[in-house]
Amino acid sequence: MNQRSILITGCSSGIGLDAAHGLHARGWRVFAACRAAEDCARLREQGFESPLIDYQDSASIASGLAEVLKATGGRLDALFNNGAFACPGAVEDLPTDAIRALFEANVFGWHELTRQVIPVMRAQGAGRIVQCSSVLGLVTLPWRGAYNASKFAIEGLSDTLRIEMRGTGIHVILIEPGPITSRIRVNSIPHFERWIDWESSPRAEQYRDRLRPRLYKDTGKPDLFERAPSAVTRKLVHALESPRPRPRYYVTVPTHLMGTLRRLLPTRALDWVLSRG
Repeated sequence: MNQRSILITGCSSGIGLDAAHGLHARGWRVFAACRAAEDCARLREQGFESPLIDYQDSASIASGLAEVLKATGGRLDALFNNGAFACPGAVEDLPTDAIRALFEANVFGWHELTRQVIPVMRAQGAGRIVQCSSVLGLVTLPWRGAYNASKFAIEGLSDTLRIEMRGTGIHVILIEPGPITSRIRVNSIPHFERWIDWESSPRAEQYRDRLRPRLYKDTGKPDLFERAPSAVTRKLVHALESPRPRPRYYVTVPTHLMGTLRRLLPTRALDWVLSRG
């Protein structure tokens, strides 16, 4: 039997790195992609095949996938779209170019890679496309407008694609984590500093007292209900290996809670709950 193959993006740390190790341990042939050459080199030293794929660079998407398909003889059993970044800030302070740059990485790049993978999976009559969405694709939290919007976009594209792929043997699956231990907060700081002129904002006091301390001060303690990346990997294994995968997988208590509240509460009541975050 041929070894099952998967391409995972965003493998430099966090969810992607844990997924790469977890699936490799289960016998998958893992292509652990990163956007930086030095991270690819580090993963190769750990024994992974690691193509360079930067969602903001169409040429790297095409060349990275071509590298994978050359290695597998043209087959790919699964794709796990995972790489993404955040740009914290109030919506009124987000320049349109900031949202455009974030969507290039968090939405358009995912869509471009997915479209290139679909013909491969169509030809082989089967495949799994797993999208790492978020609880913030179900509900919104303040200060996260750009990231919220990107995950809502992924939810809409994935739900549509899942329906359109019925009968093709290609399953489209969403994983929706809540707080997971990762570097996303630290990695968001350069984007915040590039795009948000917080000192000129009418919300400067809120930035000073609330957002900036959360961004810059490492308390060394996990957030409430925060889980390790392995919690996502466990759901990913089911999504990939179950003969009947679920359309979506909730990860962490907050995702389950918010999924329920979204169904039960009136909009104003839900807004009040979310504003506390």
